[in-house]
Amino acid sequence: MRELQVINFGCRLNAYEAQVMRDQAESAGLHDAVIVNTCAVTNEAVRQARQAIRKARRQRPGATIVVTGCAAQLEPAAFAAMDEVDRVLGNREKLHGANFVMPLDGKILVEDIMSVEQLAGHLVPGFDGRSRAFMQVQQGCDHRCTFCIIPFARGPSRSVTMGAIVQQIRTLVENGYAEVVLTGVDITAYGNDLPGRPSLGQLVRRLLRAVPELPRLRLSSLDAVEIDPDLEQVLLYEERVMPHLHLSLQAGDDLILKRMARRHSRAQAIDLCRRLRAGRPDMVFGADLIAGFPTESEVQFQNSLSLIDDCGLTYLHVFPYSERPGTPAARMPQVPGDERRRRAALLRDKGAASLAGFLDGQVGRRQRMLLERPGQGRSEQFALILLDQPAAAPKSGIVNVDIVAATPDHLIGRLAA
Repeated sequence: MRELQVINFGCRLNAYEAQVMRDQAESAGLHDAVIVNTCAVTNEAVRQARQAIRKARRQRPGATIVVTGCAAQLEPAAFAAMDEVDRVLGNREKLHGANFVMPLDGKILVEDIMSVEQLAGHLVPGFDGRSRAFMQVQQGCDHRCTFCIIPFARGPSRSVTMGAIVQQIRTLVENGYAEVVLTGVDITAYGNDLPGRPSLGQLVRRLLRAVPELPRLRLSSLDAVEIDPDLEQVLLYEERVMPHLHLSLQAGDDLILKRMARRHSRAQAIDLCRRLRAGRPDMVFGADLIAGFPTESEVQFQNSLSLIDDCGLTYLHVFPYSERPGTPAARMPQVPGDERRRRAALLRDKGAASLAGFLDGQVGRRQRMLLERPGQGRSEQFALILLDQPAAAPKSGIVNVDIVAATPDHLIGRLAA
């Protein structure tokens, strides 16, 4: 098997970069290879990447194995020391095709990501095997949450110019994509480094005006305290912006939020969700939550647990706290590992119950579904829908679906007459 394979871990930004790497590497002449795009948000993510590297070597003994992404940026020597690895590229280097094939003095090509000041947009005409496209609008992060190592893997916040973003999205729409997701590391920081300091809300307004043929626009994870007035108005009144927000909340206790160096309070998170839902009743929310952050007491954990109801959260990404060397939180008094896992399980159980309740409430309603694969897709609120007669569905596009039943984790729909 002589093909270029990309194994992708982590966030939606990695999904965008995976396609950029594929296009760049193929253009440079790399074919019999496996690119492993790593994540560093938790120790488990790093462990899974190492496991995937070993498996790739067993399955592709003659292929070139290139390791890149956030974990490779932070620990290049550790990955280079693996016998299975041929080349380690940093997060900046992985986006330039020549770096996949040029001779190296050793295995490693990783520069200081903190010195990077500009972000070049890459024109990606499509995403293999996907009906939803991703558009990077921002990269890096200027904040220093005490648990997070990602700013040191991604560098300072940099934004793609509005013109480049509009051009990219026009190309994606011309190539048949009905939904585009704006993604980045901290997209609510968009524009701080650009002339005139345009906000994310201003970017979204311009996009919608400039590309009127785009049916659906979705936003990736948002920092709740940085949703600017323009963005809030767009979320409330622009139907082409999907009524589904994923919020970076992390905890529901004010003291824990302070120790995390988060910039919002519990009350601000609750108020945001209530305000948006009051203006747009079909809005649903997801959130990242960390279980067992250092010093977290049982009472403080219960505040995070109750945040699911208080904010009306539907989709949860739950992480047991994972120590990352070099972060302030790693030096704080730690919650025992088994207790972190117990709390994470409770958060997940409550999140699953919340999702099941939301899905039950959709039965009998009509939804607009983006087809992602034969017979299934996502609603505007990001609910998974499986069609009861998949053979009757078109292969792609947006269709009207009547919801006839619900399971704990997905809806069952029928193509509307």
